Amino acid sequence: MPSHGLFIAGTDTEVGKTRAAVSVTRALAHAGLRVATMKPVAAGAAATAEGLRNGDAASLAAAANVAADYELVNPYCLAAPVSPHIAAAEAGISIDLGHIVECFEELARRSDCVVVEGAGGWLAPIGERRTMADVARALELPVILVVGLRLGCLNHALLSAQAIEASGLRLAGWIANHIEPRLERARENVATLERLLGGPPLATLPYEALPDEALPYEAPHLSRGHRGAPDSLPLERGQALAEAEAAALLRLVRAACRTAVDET
Repeated sequence: MPSHGLFIAGTDTEVGKTRAAVSVTRALAHAGLRVATMKPVAAGAAATAEGLRNGDAASLAAAANVAADYELVNPYCLAAPVSPHIAAAEAGISIDLGHIVECFEELARRSDCVVVEGAGGWLAPIGERRTMADVARALELPVILVVGLRLGCLNHALLSAQAIEASGLRLAGWIANHIEPRLERARENVATLERLLGGPPLATLPYEALPDEALPYEAPHLSRGHRGAPDSLPLERGQALAEAEAAALLRLVRAACRTAVDET
């Protein structure tokens, strides 16, 4: 399969993968690319009039500018907010990599780039023997690693980078996400990551307190007839990237996705 997207992985759960993925999606759409999004496996969902809906997947769908049914964006939506392999087992569901690839290929046909967000960390289990790494390998996508800046992030980032490379995939870059209001020696930690990961972050997202309110789930770019009901889901709004960050990201995507979009 030719590379036609980016896989957003994280050093752990709750490190800001969705925030980063939404930010990347909005930046690429703003640059004029047709951008689809995908959350292949999501654990933790709210019941709506149209079925289970996951807030991360809904956030990605709202950020995209390519229409898609929810079932393409999030092929496996699991109710329980636990590890995907446990949630899938409790629901009696076996996660089929072939089905995920089929959904991705349909999204790829409609777009210049598909931004795919993983679940949990790189090796988060999705079944008895498979992990999120198997999903990324099946899609054959370059990986962007989201590093949640907190105590322990250096070890988590380096282990994740080694695991990505051991999987045979390319670590195309990393994003620094400030997830703590005050991290001791934050600048020194980022400098260490730059040295050990081989370069500066593609983007640095500042700390932002989570909103208290849930927003109405009206993802405008889902296909007609597949919009979410007006239930409330916590939608991630992302962060506007600096001009230089957006330009670097666009260069990466043009190479990775082999898009024919003209240079701007």
